[in-house]
Amino acid sequence: RSITQQTLAGEATNFEWRYVGADGSEIIAEVTLQALRGNEQRLRATVIDITERRKLEAQLMQAQKMESVGQLAGGIAHDFNNLLQGILGFSDLLLENPDSTDTQRHQLRHIHNAATRAATLTHQLLAFSRRQVLNKKPVDINKLIESSGEMVKRLFGSHIRFDFIPGRDLGTVYSDPVQLEQIMLNLFLNARDAMPTGGVLTVETENVLITDEFCATHPWARPGRYVLTSISDNGKGIESSILDHIFEPFFTTKEAGGSGLGLAMVYGIVKQHDGMIQAYSEPGLGTTFKVYLPLYERPATAVGPKIAEPIEGGRETILVAEDNPAILELAKIVLEQVGYQVITATDGQQAVDIYRSQGDDIDLLLLDVIMPIKGGKQAYEEIQDLNADVRALFSSGYSTSGIHTNFVLTEGLQLIQKPYTPSALLRQVRNLLDQE
Repeated sequence: RSITQQTLAGEATNFEWRYVGADGSEIIAEVTLQALRGNEQRLRATVIDITERRKLEAQLMQAQKMESVGQLAGGIAHDFNNLLQGILGFSDLLLENPDSTDTQRHQLRHIHNAATRAATLTHQLLAFSRRQVLNKKPVDINKLIESSGEMVKRLFGSHIRFDFIPGRDLGTVYSDPVQLEQIMLNLFLNARDAMPTGGVLTVETENVLITDEFCATHPWARPGRYVLTSISDNGKGIESSILDHIFEPFFTTKEAGGSGLGLAMVYGIVKQHDGMIQAYSEPGLGTTFKVYLPLYERPATAVGPKIAEPIEGGRETILVAEDNPAILELAKIVLEQVGYQVITATDGQQAVDIYRSQGDDIDLLLLDVIMPIKGGKQAYEEIQDLNADVRALFSSGYSTSGIHTNFVLTEGLQLIQKPYTPSALLRQVRNLLDQE
């Protein structure tokens, strides 16, 4: 039966009606039909515009989807980092072994390079899931973009013009400058790929105030003061059906060679900085990415390049607790090669028992965060009851902002993220042992 006949027969009728408004936009209406009493067959229609409600519901579902995918991505990255730790670590040791032949070293470099590329992908997954290690400090975005200008021009070539419009009296942001550069570089490269025959990339910075009124019509926004960086190209643009998915991991519009993780990584880093990112595009006209980072009230400090210090060993004793046999063996070899005495444990409870009997001889703990029976955090807390001044370095395939490892930041502790190189481990161990 038709809707009209159903309603006249006394059945409640409710349905959605989609139509195109005068301005060309789609309008979603909720329509309720009721039969009026009387001899004449008449209907009363109540029409409610629910377009904004449907948009809000879609945005909420997308946010929940991104959160779920982020948790999955973080778990996968953690497991892969544990596997890559053994591959990278042992290939490093073999490359440094004087008994390795030139042919073996050549093959080992292939193994090492492949594992390094895989580690880069897991770091991108961790960035998307907001589980990257961040080293935050006050940053002047104008100076950061200016300092990377020459590199950007080399990447673009002569067929793309780079225009930078720095905001006057621009506020600073509290961020990790390395990760911030990664955001900019990914968005710049995205713009370059959108302009294969040439064009203009425009980068503009400004201070903005997002009000409650703005948030009422833009559900993704949060009120506050922000530094806004807009990255615009006049390339081919992005179809609206694709635009909603560009920040999802492994979603790519590139024909070949794209991992689909670049914009997902950008999204994760921005979110980890308590920021917001939005994309606007018109096919054939170009695309604009707007990155909002919270304003930091204190002045920015200049950050100079770090000079690598020579790696030193020592004679101290280190208790290493790690449930992965390959990683445990690797850590033991690396530390003993430079003179350290190493005691090993395969879980947190064993580490506590060893410290209880040999604690006077142990100078440092190297604890994996996730272990059977008792994890690194629980083991550390119990050992602290025996010695409140015990020094500890945690290791994990997650990073400090993951659900398993955020205690490292909140308690002012140190973590080395897997997969780490032997030199990175030795440097961090030495720094901890040398602290007053």
